Amino acid sequence: MKPFLAAAFAAALAFPAGAEPLSPVKTAQLSAALYATGVEMGDPLLILSAAKLRKTLNPAKGSLLAEGATPVDDAPLGWEEMLASAETLAEGDDTLLGLIDDVRAESSKGVSSGPVYNIGALGNGGNDTYPVVEFVGGEYAEVYVEAKDATDLNLTVYDAQGRLVCSDTDKSHIAYCGWRPDQTGGFVMKVENNGPQGANYALMTN
Repeated sequence: MKPFLAAAFAAALAFPAGAEPLSPVKTAQLSAALYATGVEMGDPLLILSAAKLRKTLNPAKGSLLAEGATPVDDAPLGWEEMLASAETLAEGDDTLLGLIDDVRAESSKGVSSGPVYNIGALGNGGNDTYPVVEFVGGEYAEVYVEAKDATDLNLTVYDAQGRLVCSDTDKSHIAYCGWRPDQTGGFVMKVENNGPQGANYALMTN
């Protein structure tokens, strides 16, 4: 993909004209996908768009732990880390480096109520089951997981009767589930690491 096409693609994804505002959880997912694509393609423009999106978030650390797990001292991938990656790829390109500096200097306009994140850790082949979490009936519910390292995370959500509500089992280091509960009730979230390596991950909810 030529640079100007990459720029247009990134802009269209990050700022779609006339679109409804993205939810904080969906914004986190989109920024992670853009970042991963930018790294894979060696394209600092895509990474820059990812960082710009992630800077709009204001994630709040939660206290949710998987059953039997111990707290992990880590945080989701931040916009600062994304910009650092873009800066490395843009070395020698003064125009791109200037754009990176502009994004870094922009005042953060994070949403007043960003996604709640919890950090977990899974070895290759491991899985985490979270305690029941209540979601409000009639309101769109979202759960999202992402790992900084290259691995394959799967996400499944079950209702109180053990019925599968949503799953994302694509081979990727990110996974997203969204659904609208008919009524307020408890749901169980399960995260599985299919490898090829262990990794810390962030679980986000709205």
